[in-house]
Amino acid sequence: MSTTPPPQPPRDKVPRDADNDYTTAMAERRREFAQQHSGSSLAHVGRFSIDPGTLPGNIENFMGVAQVPIGLAGPLRVNGEHAQGDFYVPMATTEGTLVASYNRGMRLLSECGGVKTTVVEQSMQRSPVFMFDDALQARAFGHWVDAHFAEIKVAAEATTHVGRLLRIDHYAVGPLRHLRFNYTTGDAAGQNMTGKATLAGCEWIAAHHPGGARFLLSGNMDTDKKHSQINMLATRGKRVVAEAVIRREALKRIMGVDTAELFTARQISNVGAFLAGASNNGVHAANGLTALFIACGQDVANVAESHAGVVYNQLLPNGDYYWSITLTSLIVGTYGGGTGLATQRECLEMLGCYGAGKADKFAEICAGVVLAGETSLAGAVIHGDWVTSHDQLGRNRP
Repeated sequence: MSTTPPPQPPRDKVPRDADNDYTTAMAERRREFAQQHSGSSLAHVGRFSIDPGTLPGNIENFMGVAQVPIGLAGPLRVNGEHAQGDFYVPMATTEGTLVASYNRGMRLLSECGGVKTTVVEQSMQRSPVFMFDDALQARAFGHWVDAHFAEIKVAAEATTHVGRLLRIDHYAVGPLRHLRFNYTTGDAAGQNMTGKATLAGCEWIAAHHPGGARFLLSGNMDTDKKHSQINMLATRGKRVVAEAVIRREALKRIMGVDTAELFTARQISNVGAFLAGASNNGVHAANGLTALFIACGQDVANVAESHAGVVYNQLLPNGDYYWSITLTSLIVGTYGGGTGLATQRECLEMLGCYGAGKADKFAEICAGVVLAGETSLAGAVIHGDWVTSHDQLGRNRP
């Protein structure tokens, strides 16, 4: 019986132009190609104001755009170290009620004096792993890395103008030595920056360690685009706290909920989050962050890490309510990546957050927006208008 596979038809490749692939004409060719293969119309995909010539480094095989509606919420009053004042916030989403809900939370926070925000720590990681014959060699290697940190730092930082290597953490497993290179990355999110810098550091190690050293650039301890407990404890991106004192009268008037009810519900929901092993004991940080990320040119996959958070509350003696959320792994940038694209740049500029020196400001606004969403949805669940509001605003079908 023959095991030779049957001949396959020739692969029909996506059209490309080796000389200049980022043109309106090439985008049209690829749409026509996709339409011929799928039989579907791409009329709306092909309507855009972006100059294809600005897209190298952001996308390959460009054929059009996915248009996501942007709503406007606010004002949100932020009392931060970097973000100060009233902000009108662009939120890109297809989920009805989301903008209205965040808008309501922003009203509550603003009427109570605003949200206080603090960036308390920041670092970005790349985590290579080095392989040896046994654990003894791996342990000795760890001591050698510590002794040569200064030289490794020079090699890594030679690849970047703004990245700075803070420290290298060690984790031993059998004959393996996992290293976590920790950097500051200026106003960039920094994953690519730290990858390039860490490769240079690892190559220096391999060239200078006695007997050489075998390594993989990522041993998966950086948990890029994945939630992890180590990032909640040690910080990946920015660790940002948003906090506010909610006046009992304002909560009752705007949300229809008393602070005592809210505090009781918080104890219950904390138990649920504990039972589920959730990465956030709040309500829906991912909603606000995703809407902001799409509007403002962030890497949306970073929501997988950025939504992790810890809510902490106190029912104050006068009946008011202290509310905070700590985002432990908020990964944002205001320079590089998608921030320079036309619509995304406009949204960042609307917040005063485009370009160098603005990443901490944007992080504080993100945290404030998340807290606004927490207040509104928690109030809706307790008051009983969570489902009815979705029935009213969240359905676009007959």
